[in-house]
Amino acid sequence: MRICTFNVNSIRARLGLLLDWLKHRGDDIDVLCLQELKTVDDGFPVNDFQALGYRCELYGQKAYNGVAICSRLPVVSVEKGLGLGGDWDSQRRLMRVALGGAAEGITIVCVYAPHGGERGSEKYNYKLQWYEKFREYLGAIAHETAFVVGDFNVARFDSDVYDPAALRDTIATMPEERRAFENVIDCGFTDVHGHLHPAERQFTWWAYGAAIWKDQGMRIDYVLATAGGLKITKEISVDLWPRRKKTPTPSDHAPVIVELAD
Repeated sequence: MRICTFNVNSIRARLGLLLDWLKHRGDDIDVLCLQELKTVDDGFPVNDFQALGYRCELYGQKAYNGVAICSRLPVVSVEKGLGLGGDWDSQRRLMRVALGGAAEGITIVCVYAPHGGERGSEKYNYKLQWYEKFREYLGAIAHETAFVVGDFNVARFDSDVYDPAALRDTIATMPEERRAFENVIDCGFTDVHGHLHPAERQFTWWAYGAAIWKDQGMRIDYVLATAGGLKITKEISVDLWPRRKKTPTPSDHAPVIVELAD
């Protein structure tokens, strides 16, 4: 079983690339978690994914944010948002599903964390406050066999950016952002890539232009697992194929795939 997280940076702009990539992989992705849909639910190309055997659960938003979980496995329950109402859920950033069938007992959370802003700005404050609410939300599932996947908009360590000196104290590397992310991990989760490949530098995001070819990137997309999830985890990887494609235009992110034991 393979779970993939991919910030597509607009599903309509990236649809052709995404479908090409799924075919390139031999249709081996069982659960596809997407972020930054940038469209309402009615604008999501459901039929294209149904043709590949996926059932899609959507939590879209016009022009911004939005997440989706497309699964070839049965989905027995769906929860959308943090459940707090107001601005916390008007920005559609999070969805949780429980799987059934052969994957019964596995919970998946797809998340697109706020990008934030310069220190002291409204977006900066919102990001840190959102992370506090997110930690409380995840605390309730830390005992489950669960995976939390997506774009967290934080580079966890200096080794997760291509030039720590140049990027020090910028968005995604500020100490307070990293502390907020660590507080999430500390409530019962493990960074799967950091656990399985502690000495391997692997980025998931690169600015447009020559950055991908110079490997001038950051790791801001993660798979976090509870203790139960980690027990069934075999491997994790980043597939650079869709990021290195020149046509159709790629996302600025690459997909991250976690493989679970059968």
